[in-house]
Amino acid sequence: MARRKIIAGNWKMNMTPSEAVALVETLKPLVQNEDVDVVFGVPAIDIVPVVEACKGTNIAVAAENMYFEESGAYTGEIAPKMLVDAGVKYVILGHSERRDYFKETDADINKKVLKAIEHGITPIMCCGESLEQREQGITMDFIRQQVKIGLQNVTADQAKNLVIAYEPIWAIGTGKTATSQQAEEVCKGIRQCIAEIYDDATAAEIRIQYGGSVNAGNAAELFAMEDIDGGLVGGASLKPDFGKIVCYNK
Repeated sequence: MARRKIIAGNWKMNMTPSEAVALVETLKPLVQNEDVDVVFGVPAIDIVPVVEACKGTNIAVAAENMYFEESGAYTGEIAPKMLVDAGVKYVILGHSERRDYFKETDADINKKVLKAIEHGITPIMCCGESLEQREQGITMDFIRQQVKIGLQNVTADQAKNLVIAYEPIWAIGTGKTATSQQAEEVCKGIRQCIAEIYDDATAAEIRIQYGGSVNAGNAAELFAMEDIDGGLVGGASLKPDFGKIVCYNK
């Protein structure tokens, strides 16, 4: 079964609202590719103007985080219904930066995944190992744990629609990229893990992205791999070059 590619930009903590709108205007004509789903993951303060700027285009908007409660005394957090009302279609959950700097646990991410699904927002659930873990030979053990806990109480039908992003922590913002073979090996392992949790049919439908120093030069080779269904792109998503990544097949 041919899975539709999904290529998402993760803007991280970059772009003021006015800069964000200007970037969208620059990228709009460059990211027109009917063969892939295009997503811009933007900081919370940019969501409303970016959704507005993307109206009538092929670009969907993702939040970079979300809380797992409906509302209440959680100063500084954002509820799922706020994202829905603002026009957000996706949410990036469990990025390694959030796990590392803000001490998010697999259990926290599972709560967020369940809450996003409940509100019709598609989670992009991130997983990935550190350089130390890779050197210790425990990459798949670690990632399997992240995936299994992250998907706890998610049904097979719900799982089919979510996106998993494999991001080796040692390749994020370092300029080091996993070789296409290394990336494929882990993405295939993630798919096998999903087959164990659910079944082969669910594993065949779920989309798995690779993230970690994806650029215009390596996108086509990475996306040609059997189990890599697109990319979660960091720094390169803030530049016109993102258009070349999205249009890797042109």
